[in-house]
Amino acid sequence: MALIKNNALFTSLMILVALFGVVVGGTVHKVGDSGGWTMMGVNYEAWASSRTFQVGDSLVFNYNNEYHDVTEVTRNDFELCEPSKPLTRYQTGFDTISLTKPGLYHFICGAPGHCDVGQKLQIHVLPASLGPVAAPVPGPVRSPSSSWSPSPSPLADSPVNNAPQYQMGPSPAPHSAA
Repeated sequence: MALIKNNALFTSLMILVALFGVVVGGTVHKVGDSGGWTMMGVNYEAWASSRTFQVGDSLVFNYNNEYHDVTEVTRNDFELCEPSKPLTRYQTGFDTISLTKPGLYHFICGAPGHCDVGQKLQIHVLPASLGPVAAPVPGPVRSPSSSWSPSPSPLADSPVNNAPQYQMGPSPAPHSAA
């Protein structure tokens, strides 16, 4: 009996840990995939465009720290490949960067010439997701002020009146002579 209770408790704890991990943890993006953070063979713009980044996710940069670093810079310094005023610089060769706020992030390699040949990464981080959200299904477009739409009058084709005529709503019922 005690074994069953311990097993149930253990299973419950494992489920709780798994659920907590899903809620707290985000996606881990290995920059450049198997190519890592290098100046040759990886198109970081294409790599980033194939992913969605959200608050709570993290980036992992793998590189040879004898030749490279990861320098977070402003947008202007990113465009200029200018590493001299870093927001942050990482140099371990295996850096994990947590994405803690939405917005644009800019990373370059600070080694001379590396950014110029493409060792640079710009990502757009979205706010944390609240889970899967279904896309809205487009419905018919209606005028906000009324629910009717004009319909052409049979008089519109009359040779007497060439201007279009419109009748609002249904035709009145014919009067009977009773």
